[in-house]
Amino acid sequence: MMKDYMIRATAADDSIRAFAATTRQMVEFARQAHDTTPVCTAALGRLLTGGVMIGSMLKEDQALVTLQIHGDGPAGGITVTADSHYHAKGYLHNPHVQLPLKANGKLDVSGAVGKGTLTVIRDIGLKEPYVGTIDMPSGEIAEDLTYYFAESEQIPSSVGLGVLVDRDWSVRQAGGFILQMMPGAPDEVIDALEAKLAGVSSVTSMLEEGKLPEDILEDLIGSFGLQVMEKHEVSFACNCSMERIEKALISIGPADVQEMIEDGKPIEVGCQFCGKKYRFDVDALRRILAIQKQKR
Repeated sequence: MMKDYMIRATAADDSIRAFAATTRQMVEFARQAHDTTPVCTAALGRLLTGGVMIGSMLKEDQALVTLQIHGDGPAGGITVTADSHYHAKGYLHNPHVQLPLKANGKLDVSGAVGKGTLTVIRDIGLKEPYVGTIDMPSGEIAEDLTYYFAESEQIPSSVGLGVLVDRDWSVRQAGGFILQMMPGAPDEVIDALEAKLAGVSSVTSMLEEGKLPEDILEDLIGSFGLQVMEKHEVSFACNCSMERIEKALISIGPADVQEMIEDGKPIEVGCQFCGKKYRFDVDALRRILAIQKQKR
């Protein structure tokens, strides 16, 4: 089975920079980790795909970008974090939402997400991260990211994201692209690209036809002199650990830990990003309580 990967490219004498990815395995991992329904798989999968491409734009080794959607739809919020090494992770607040299909037979992602805000947090190691927030125009995620780039970063962009869910709820296709106009791009290039994008089929249609990220960019900007610069595998990766979960438990109130100890049973704590479970027996809880008391 082909591994997930993304490519970075340029075109039109560097007037256009482009990213394209296939992310089926990444989104399928997320689906299984969070037991998502089809519409939630599509919503989380789109944001994961966008996130891993945006993460690849980071130049700093330890940099992170976090995408947060706060919508009033039944899915609640969605959070995705990506690094500069082609990894992403994410979760939704309510992964079991089910909605009727839209009139065109598509999953109702905007209905699940609702109206709200999209926040992008770029942490590149400075004292304060860069934070940009927009009101989402559609809840379809690709359009929202397109609007974010224009409004918050003043970069004219086109974002396409797609997730196709099979009848057994597994992920059949997932991927996307980001095209960005660089400062000083000629008007004729901008106009020609807009005309080209107007006639493009959906990302999932292109993937279903067997097209790879290279083929997608060839379709979109091949006529502008496409140059593929880099190709990298991408994956769902979580850096949770026993130590991190223990720190989280230390941060809650001693009274809560004392109550767990008095209950006399081990507790299990799941990572919200990947679903991995961590077990703490009563002795481990007593250790945590002792650390809490030392810190007071």
